[in-house]
Amino acid sequence: MLKEERHQFILNEVGVHNRVLLTDIANLLNVSVDTIRRDIKELHNAKQLKKVHGGAISLGFNNYNPTGKKIYSLEKKSLIAEKALGLIKEGQVILLSGGTTNLELARRLPSKMELTCFTPSLPVAVQLLGKSNIEVIFIGGRLSQDSQIAIGGSAINMLSDIKVDICFLGTNSIHPTEGLTEFDWEIVQMKKAMIHSARKVVSPCISEKIGSLQRYRICGVEEIDALITELEPWDSKLDAFKNMNIQLL
Repeated sequence: MLKEERHQFILNEVGVHNRVLLTDIANLLNVSVDTIRRDIKELHNAKQLKKVHGGAISLGFNNYNPTGKKIYSLEKKSLIAEKALGLIKEGQVILLSGGTTNLELARRLPSKMELTCFTPSLPVAVQLLGKSNIEVIFIGGRLSQDSQIAIGGSAINMLSDIKVDICFLGTNSIHPTEGLTEFDWEIVQMKKAMIHSARKVVSPCISEKIGSLQRYRICGVEEIDALITELEPWDSKLDAFKNMNIQLL
């Protein structure tokens, strides 16, 4: 594979999953970790992604007010956010995880709607602060520098004391038999706690994540109540989820 092809592959993986690990990309492309490290350094210098320890993250993922140009598949994520808005009712208490799709949902929440929003995501909290009728409660803890989300025992303990109406749970990957998965163990523990703190769990997810798999399991697909993609519910790409007793939107 030519270097330009490797670069495009890396950028696509970063765009879909927000973060990639050197070892994973090296295994997928059957090249050395040093080769991928050099590729990521070049893409970082070209301002196409951000190099972090052990891998890379997308520019839109690591930005308080990302511009549309830096968010991968913004049009699809905007459509998902619009669908998600239809599930939210006046006066509800909701919980938003991190990620660019939930950041777009936070941006689109109507300022006049009275809501209480819990979130461990610093970018999501900042996005919500400008909406006067939305009470924002930050789930605090040690902040992950890469994902800008609170992690650790204090954040998990706070989640154990709440029961929200809806949790919008972003995920790195979703697979019909392997479930929702992530590459970061501490974020997995946070998301498990978020599931337990919600009456209803909704996963907003672009369809490119369907069928992909990461190291650590958050939950089985049967543990979520609804899956929102940019696709129509009857799209063949969703066939594997149609007999799972979850709502497809």
